[in-house]
Amino acid sequence: MARLAQMNSVYGLHRAIASSLPATGHSSTTHSVRRSRLIAALGGGGFSGGGRAIDDHLLALTGKQRPRVCFVPTASGDSAVYVDRFVEAFPPARADASVLPLFARSDDDPTDLLLAQDVIYVGGGNTANMLAIWRLHGVDTAMREAYERGILLCGTSAGANCWFDACSTDSFGPGLQALRDGLGLLPGGFCPHFDGEELRRPTLRQMVDDGDMPTTIAADDGVAVIFEDGALSDIVAERPDASAYRLQPGLETELPARLL
Repeated sequence: MARLAQMNSVYGLHRAIASSLPATGHSSTTHSVRRSRLIAALGGGGFSGGGRAIDDHLLALTGKQRPRVCFVPTASGDSAVYVDRFVEAFPPARADASVLPLFARSDDDPTDLLLAQDVIYVGGGNTANMLAIWRLHGVDTAMREAYERGILLCGTSAGANCWFDACSTDSFGPGLQALRDGLGLLPGGFCPHFDGEELRRPTLRQMVDDGDMPTTIAADDGVAVIFEDGALSDIVAERPDASAYRLQPGLETELPARLL
């Protein structure tokens, strides 16, 4: 509890610093503000993996000079180390950053906090536990509302799995299993870390062929698959030779990524 109180104090200080910057920070640039419903699913990478290019690209999609970004670390159990990494990656000069902890609730109402953002960034960890906790706190409903309002939803690993109907996950132990209990904002399935974990490809191939998983998008580490209004619109990578794939029964199709 003492550690969490210290964390919340840091968040408050971070927001206070951000609010002291010029008010023009939230004004739109010369580009029009995106009102499309956008979701970016990362197979791995971004600040979680020490990368920057994908996160820079996602921030640019908001059309804001200093967008409001809220990190949701539920899947990691609100890991203090993970939160610190986010805060370091999104300093006040880059974004107006905040964090939504759910294991020890802050004074912020989750729905109010989430709906005030330009970007909601969901961290990796245990997908099944995260979805269960979100539903207890009404965060699933807030995420749906944020999506309809055009707030960019993004995340890596579990933070990418959650937006789909189904996913390949290690939430239930060391082995990979199909989870068909996602938020369903995007149809079909998702699989992260496709080239980063040896068993991801053969296990997913078997799940799809057996009908345990629907048609599934898989993404290598360092790849973000971007959807606009429910349709795949772009695939970007922060490392060369990384890609995404569409898996259907008996068929695997590479979806080349654009290197940032």
